[in-house]
Amino acid sequence: MTYARDLRINGPDTLPRMPAWVTSVRAETPETVAFRSGAAFSVLDQLVTDPRHGVPVRLLANRLALSAATMTSKLEGRLAREADIRDAWHLTPPGEARGPDGDLLEFWRGAVRLRAGSAGEIADLVGGGFAGDVGVWLDAGQERARTHGPLAGCVAVLRAVLDADDRAERVACLLSDIVLARALNWKVVLPVSAQRLSKGMLRDLAANGQGAGLAVQARSLESVGETIRLARDLARRAEALRAVASKLRAKGSDAAVGLFLREDAVAPSTMLSPRIRGTSIPMSDRAARRFCDRLVELGVARELTGRASFRLYGIAS
Repeated sequence: MTYARDLRINGPDTLPRMPAWVTSVRAETPETVAFRSGAAFSVLDQLVTDPRHGVPVRLLANRLALSAATMTSKLEGRLAREADIRDAWHLTPPGEARGPDGDLLEFWRGAVRLRAGSAGEIADLVGGGFAGDVGVWLDAGQERARTHGPLAGCVAVLRAVLDADDRAERVACLLSDIVLARALNWKVVLPVSAQRLSKGMLRDLAANGQGAGLAVQARSLESVGETIRLARDLARRAEALRAVASKLRAKGSDAAVGLFLREDAVAPSTMLSPRIRGTSIPMSDRAARRFCDRLVELGVARELTGRASFRLYGIAS
């Protein structure tokens, strides 16, 4: 694996950014939101589709999946913390029940693995109770996106799902993200919709409250802006990690670095040892811990839990 800087067209400080006028506070109308969202989506599309910008898109998607799981927990009334959700997923041995928090993160991690155009994969993820309606909802959302813009399509599918079941917040947000991915022709589904929505906003939307759709669009635009900032930040962090990769002498270090560029959290005892996940490269438990500690020493990774045992590591802030 090669981490050549000259393959990228921009340094970290010249990555595409959202214009200041897009984020300025103003009275919202459908026209202003559509216009501002067009500029925002243009920037985000550049970041996630052009590999020369150096954005680790899989890492971005997994980071958004964890955040979406945390926000969906609030929408569903459980209020689990991000750290608890992450632990529930990583601490559960293979084959054992993860519990509601771990299952919620698995749902969103499944979402970012979806092919946005695969009706079968989508139906499998949302479950049999909705499988017969998913295609209809998505088609209606896509048509709305085509005529009124991507955010209008997202609102249309959110409302359709909640009309059928006002407790199906995670399914509504997932299908909204799929409408967005299809409208922008993305290969990956990014969990954007759940990031800043509240239960009250979704309740108003389901009840066809006055201005509810516009409020959801405006809040979704804020989520897009946050996603742009996160993508730029992860590009900078990834650049720093790639820059020190040549200093790592451990066997399999390239593959291990690649894992940090994909995963929001890395457990050395299960994801690097006895084999580096996704490879046949062996790494002992001791070597895995030393590798992660070395990344921390170099300032490109951090320990996420504060625990003395079963630690989790992620790319540094």
